[in-house]
Amino acid sequence: MKYISVFDIVGPSMVGPSSSHTAGAVRIGILARRIYGKKPNWVKFTLYNSFAKTGKGHGTDKGLVGGILGFNVNDVRIKDSFKYAKEQGIKIEFSMKEDFSRHPNSVDIKFYNESSMMISGNSLGAGEVQINSINGFSVDLRGDFPTLLMIYKDQPGMLWKVTKFIQDANINIATLHCERKDKGQEASTVICLDTLLPDELVEKINTTPGIYTVRSIDMLEK
Repeated sequence: MKYISVFDIVGPSMVGPSSSHTAGAVRIGILARRIYGKKPNWVKFTLYNSFAKTGKGHGTDKGLVGGILGFNVNDVRIKDSFKYAKEQGIKIEFSMKEDFSRHPNSVDIKFYNESSMMISGNSLGAGEVQINSINGFSVDLRGDFPTLLMIYKDQPGMLWKVTKFIQDANINIATLHCERKDKGQEASTVICLDTLLPDELVEKINTTPGIYTVRSIDMLEK
């Protein structure tokens, strides 16, 4: 049984406005930037439902921008995150939509540079978040474990190769989620681990034939 502490209910300490909308927005932004893995030159945010209605009043927009800049929830720079994005040459764009098939507090984040990536996430309350889609692949990434994300060609033995690398490094796998678009097409895997993978192991996985994208994503700060 998992016990919930008062800190799980209240959420993280953060720069105002003190709101789970803002804390969740920052954490979604942080995870999304780690998944994209590089500096974007343009980021388009689409806020849905409750996020869209209270986005500016609760600081959701500033939180998302601060997150993609790498600011943590208690960073005073969040209040001026648009200014810092402009200083870094990152164009920011927001739009608001209603779609009741989506979570009440959800956002699509599209990063542009020499390549683009679409990442969708939900703010679950008390600062807890979920990344639930990456380039159309269904995932469940919450920042509560060090995580290996891969996008690769679906072919026999691929997962065996990667999990063997992890086993040989004596690192334990907590959970594993994989999905493919079609047989022999692109597939994605999210592996939650007890320990962040060493850089040399990430590079070994990255140079494995048939793997297109590899990200080693550290867990979020509490």
